[in-house]
Amino acid sequence: MQGLEQLFSLEGKTAIVTGGAGVIPGAMAQGLLKAGASVCLWGRGRSHPIPEAVEGLRRQTDAGERIQGVTVDTGDDGAVSEAFAETERLVGYPTILVNGVGGNIGKRPFTEIDNDEFEQVLRLNLLAGLVVPSKICANAWKERQSGGSIINIASMSSYTPLSGVDAYTAAKTAVLNLTVSSARELAPHGIRVNGISPGFFIGYQNKALLIADEDKGELTPRGRQVIDRTPFGRFGRAADLEGVTVFLASDAASGFITGVTIPVDGGFLTHNI
Repeated sequence: MQGLEQLFSLEGKTAIVTGGAGVIPGAMAQGLLKAGASVCLWGRGRSHPIPEAVEGLRRQTDAGERIQGVTVDTGDDGAVSEAFAETERLVGYPTILVNGVGGNIGKRPFTEIDNDEFEQVLRLNLLAGLVVPSKICANAWKERQSGGSIINIASMSSYTPLSGVDAYTAAKTAVLNLTVSSARELAPHGIRVNGISPGFFIGYQNKALLIADEDKGELTPRGRQVIDRTPFGRFGRAADLEGVTVFLASDAASGFITGVTIPVDGGFLTHNI
């Protein structure tokens, strides 16, 4: 077991997890905490406050003071720079960044796209969800020559468009592209950039879209379509994301890997007829 610990232990490491009050980023934060890292959750905390998310992870992991939180708009360069400094004060110098901010607004046909809404989704998923936190962290790491690991969150829609959510699909496709381009640019500085593409996990935003009656286990028509196309025959569970997060965060386990995005989808992308 000593060899496994050498590969996957994150003792002494500090990670930032943006969108940390969300289901998927929260699961990733839990995996990092279990591996021994200190974690700072970042987010605006409008509908799901960051302090509550911190307390929830403390109860689930017994991490104590290794889990902290900062309420911040990750689309604001100045605010993110301040959050980086505050994170270092709270839990130590961060060298791992999980870009978990993202989401969608509504569902509508392509011909009825609302321009303002479309732009808002792009800004949420690309600027707040990737570009701003990544450039602030990367610049800090380059200055200190510390190296670092960035983990972006893509989607099944990065590969195959989902109907009615064109802005989200466009943004998540761009996440794949930006993961590759930034990985190439930052590699000489010892900074790795990779991604995870979660399949269909039940979160705050998509629960009503996929589940008709949770107590009875009844799915909506769209939920049934997802399950019918998923070879494992179920939605993702939070624990399914922990191992791959630790793997990509660990320099010992994945130190020669950059520019890749790993689907964690129960086989959804293997669909054929």
